[in-house]
Amino acid sequence: MEVLLEAKNLSKNYVKTSGFFTRTQSVIKALDNISISIKKGITLAVVGESGSGKSTLAKSLIRLIELDKGLITFKNKNLRIIDGDVLKNTRKNIQMIFQDPYASLNPRMKIAKIMEEPLIIHGLGDSSSQYLKIVNMIKKVGLTEDDLSKYPHQFSGGQRQRIGIARALILEPELVICDEPVSALDVSVQAQIIQLLKSLQKEFGLTYLFITHDLRIVRHIANEVVVMKNGKLIEQGKTDIIFSNPKTNYTKELLASIPGNLLKRK
Repeated sequence: MEVLLEAKNLSKNYVKTSGFFTRTQSVIKALDNISISIKKGITLAVVGESGSGKSTLAKSLIRLIELDKGLITFKNKNLRIIDGDVLKNTRKNIQMIFQDPYASLNPRMKIAKIMEEPLIIHGLGDSSSQYLKIVNMIKKVGLTEDDLSKYPHQFSGGQRQRIGIARALILEPELVICDEPVSALDVSVQAQIIQLLKSLQKEFGLTYLFITHDLRIVRHIANEVVVMKNGKLIEQGKTDIIFSNPKTNYTKELLASIPGNLLKRK
């Protein structure tokens, strides 16, 4: 199976300063020599507790965060050294769905403008073809053409996340990074959004990097799993194998914490 994105030996440190009279500094390893590969057409889930480095990994892959060291290749391009139009065109193919649907949409823009903006930035089509594309995509995520004339505050959290998904897919990316995309939503709405992501993946042949702390969701959406703790990669493998035969105590504890006791503590 073709590898779409490969990351090797990624490291990112932050310096934390503490103390009032006596200032002391300590180094926090957000990413500690992480290597992953994402195969075309699958969903790779990255799981771990808060502070494990999941979101730092996601943001580093699209250079929202600059790494201290490491290599990232996407379709044989070195993402850490490209710039200008090459970087712009590559970013078109890697889009992100953010955790907070309340914060990720500009409250002063109507939905049509929010979805039009990436098309304008990348110079795709004229106003007429752009609008047709926007209407088609908003319908794909379960909303209507009338919704395009509304503002974000007029929608529920689940509807806003649908808009965020539509905005991410409007550029027809190959890889979509989903950074805790349902964690801010009610459980009933989470299931709807997960089902939407799965159906869109099948329709458009998308590849997902799915960041989450919730292993219940992982079982329903991911083909492969990477487990992180304190910036380190603890375990990785196919989802069914990780769930049925976890190798590390940390993974066993994560599984044991799922409601329903999928794996009893030993």
